[in-house]
Amino acid sequence: MIILRYLSREIIVTLLAVSSILLLIVMSGRFARYLAEATTGRISVDILFSLIAFRMPEFLVLILPLGMFIAILLSYGRLYIESEMVVLSACGISQRQILGLTLITALFVSAMVASLSLWFGPMGAQKTDVMLLEQRQRSEFDSLQEGRFQSLGKGQAITYVESLSSNRKVLNQVFVAQTANDGDNESLIVIVAEAGEQKLNPEFDQRYLMLQNGIRYEGHPGGADYSVMRFKTYGQHMPPADSSLLFSNKIDAKPTMQLFADNDLESKVTLQWRFSLPLLVIIVAMLAVPLSKTNPRQGRYLKMLPALIIYLVYLGALIGTRGAMDSGKWPLLPGLWAIHGVFAVLALLLLNWHNVQLWRQRRASHKLQETARA
Repeated sequence: MIILRYLSREIIVTLLAVSSILLLIVMSGRFARYLAEATTGRISVDILFSLIAFRMPEFLVLILPLGMFIAILLSYGRLYIESEMVVLSACGISQRQILGLTLITALFVSAMVASLSLWFGPMGAQKTDVMLLEQRQRSEFDSLQEGRFQSLGKGQAITYVESLSSNRKVLNQVFVAQTANDGDNESLIVIVAEAGEQKLNPEFDQRYLMLQNGIRYEGHPGGADYSVMRFKTYGQHMPPADSSLLFSNKIDAKPTMQLFADNDLESKVTLQWRFSLPLLVIIVAMLAVPLSKTNPRQGRYLKMLPALIIYLVYLGALIGTRGAMDSGKWPLLPGLWAIHGVFAVLALLLLNWHNVQLWRQRRASHKLQETARA
């Protein structure tokens, strides 16, 4: 029991450290992307942290297996370097017992991955889709920020607002520049107004920016012929913000129970993928135990590179097989279980490599004896 607590503590502490670093790297990249979308007005700044929070289970479900793999390599590598594994072996603790103790911790992490993969991940993806759908339905008027030039209408118009009212319904000192195609010629339209207000057309369910007390300039760039029109009220249609590129895969937002009910190929493949991720944790733990064995003279990081290559090949094979199953090029059975089976056999081979070598030596010695007798 003491050894179990000691090994589990070493693995869990390292797992938390490694997973935190990996999660920070992944979330930083995703946050930068969302921040870029917010600066262009495609999504609101207010929902950035909510989006990241709802996407976190999707990140963790792939980070935790890798974190578990690296944690075992680092923790047990240190134990081998500091000869603690030699002491455990001298006390009668075999590698098979070390594996059993490791799998207890791996089962705990696997249960976490299962909960993320089967419940919290789809729930987070569904919440993300709802939030992004709300962003898609909102007008670009809602995303305007004070004192900043912003691109609207997929880059067709540039808008500047000096200030906004507290309820974000009235704009003060508005500048709008947009291009318009007039046959073969392209004209530039510039509108300057004292104020603007959002109006909804209930008949067509469309939003308009109603500008008051301003001037409208229209002409061809580089030309001297342009028109000037003063107005008291001018209506400008505001198209909905385009955030379609931000939507997650719809199948990832489906609850697991709904995948059981659906009979289509995509649902069956996704369901198999979700159950495959917890199994990934168990098999990488089995792989990491023999791969962590290190000679103190060689250094603890000598086997890190080949071990990570094995993991990347494993994960890449799972992702590639899932893609082949989605396209119908690989059958549902054996499906992803074939990849798990191959690497489970590899793990068992590495765990019993010493016995395999002894068996080969005995077989070679037996053949030599038979040859000498003949």
